[in-house]
Amino acid sequence: MSKKIILTGGGTAGHVIPNIALLPALKDADFEIMYVGSYKGIERTLIEKEGLYYKPISSGKLRRYFSIQNFIDPFKVIRGYFQAKKIIKKYNPDVVFSKGGFVSVPVVMAASKKKVPVICHESDLTPGLANKLSMKYANKICHTFPETARFLGDKGVFTGSPVRSDLKTGDKQKGIEYCGFKDDKPVILVVGGSLGAAAINKSIRSSLDTLLKDFNIIHLCGKEKLDKNKEGIEGYKQFEYVNEEMKDLFAACDIIVSRAGSNAIWEFVYLNKPAILIPLPAASSRGDQILNAKSFKKQGFCEVLNEEDLTDELLISTIEDMYKNKDKYIDAMNKSEATKAVDKITKLLIEACK
Repeated sequence: MSKKIILTGGGTAGHVIPNIALLPALKDADFEIMYVGSYKGIERTLIEKEGLYYKPISSGKLRRYFSIQNFIDPFKVIRGYFQAKKIIKKYNPDVVFSKGGFVSVPVVMAASKKKVPVICHESDLTPGLANKLSMKYANKICHTFPETARFLGDKGVFTGSPVRSDLKTGDKQKGIEYCGFKDDKPVILVVGGSLGAAAINKSIRSSLDTLLKDFNIIHLCGKEKLDKNKEGIEGYKQFEYVNEEMKDLFAACDIIVSRAGSNAIWEFVYLNKPAILIPLPAASSRGDQILNAKSFKKQGFCEVLNEEDLTDELLISTIEDMYKNKDKYIDAMNKSEATKAVDKITKLLIEACK
């Protein structure tokens, strides 16, 4: 018998991609799916590409600094709440799954008011503000890191983060050919995020002479961050970003150098790729990447370098040591239950429908 679910979450890709990762399993479980998001957020673009029924609502956000918008946005949230109530009354879902972001808060509140079960998911080690507001209305809160349990009480369920299963379908040879590598040296994949990471980009490029003796390097350096002076260097291939080819580049690489955004680093675990994480400094963020990276190191999945301590020598020696001992990290990742997040969350959603 078909079941109805509303997925919600938005504001950043990190609040949408895990929802997309759940879609194949939800369809296999015979869920009819609607997505509720904002009018102009990134979630609308990403979800409409998936061919899902999308309903926009008004949304605002609470800024941690003075802004005139802080006086206007509460009225947007109130409007969004009444829009969400109307959608829920008409669609009559069996369950709501929220991935966070401010657009999700009025949806969660409206669902709770209508006695619809709500399951939330928190990606970072400490709950974000939207999920803090949603917690009291949720039946269960899935979390990604073991340490998060202490913030959630009896509602917490450790699941890990949903990752798209198609990432495991990458072809190593296609990845090698796409980069034009002509030998079988081990491959380092450097990921700076969609906007790039200036400190990582700089250190990798200044270490090329040493690293290219033993490794080939794929460098995803971010939009408008290509270095034309490094074009054509054998064994080094740089891209602003990639899309469909990403699964092949994952398949081709042996180790990864990256920031420590939650969704990305769980992809590394899912794919058994040892990583050197260089989190965003606390001065540039709320510190969530630092906590994520520390938890991953504690679990044996990675090594962590602080950006403020980063030197070429430290980066090179850490890469060399990790490659020599890569099996140790792979063994730890293989033992993690968190790679089964899609199955665990789908099971919770089915149980909530009953």
